[in-house]
Amino acid sequence: MTQIEKTALARLEREGRLLNAVLKGPMSKPGRFGFRGDIALKYQAQVADEKRPPDFCMEQVLTFAQENEPTIPILAGYLHNFAYLETAVEVLGDLLSPDGVYFMFCNNIDLLSKFRVKIGDITFNVLPCDESTVWKEMMDLCGVDKNDIKKLDTAGKTDYLLDAALKFNDAFEIIAYQQGVERMEPVKNRNENRPV
Repeated sequence: MTQIEKTALARLEREGRLLNAVLKGPMSKPGRFGFRGDIALKYQAQVADEKRPPDFCMEQVLTFAQENEPTIPILAGYLHNFAYLETAVEVLGDLLSPDGVYFMFCNNIDLLSKFRVKIGDITFNVLPCDESTVWKEMMDLCGVDKNDIKKLDTAGKTDYLLDAALKFNDAFEIIAYQQGVERMEPVKNRNENRPV
């Protein structure tokens, strides 16, 4: 059984950043430890010992780490604001690899735009996401049919989808992070149009 302490996710776990987990445990493939949930990126200032929710997170994360490997080979997540990508890179830092496959779905980019952004030597595939989920978008992007995985458990489904995503090779235009910030749209209020 793979332990989180032996993987690249260990530091995030120690820092208390792995939240709202749907999956946090060994995967169906040996040596893999998977995580589906949120990664806290910025915390609010804490007063005394009260526990406050993070200011913002990378949400709906799908990832796994391989035992005894220093970096995360694949990760997909959702950012409510494209500008948070810089913070995500600071937080994940040395856990990301130039050879890794990373997808970031953002709420405030044009719904027709898809591009790649390089921060340092790490490349992200950046795609729009509105009124959908990272899971559904990744299934569509990787051409995985839900009937192919319906008999698998959560870890098995996650393994299957992330294995398909590792083969993803679509040459989106590469733009600088700053260009992405200039192109991004206003951040939508999540609570707008919700019944009270």
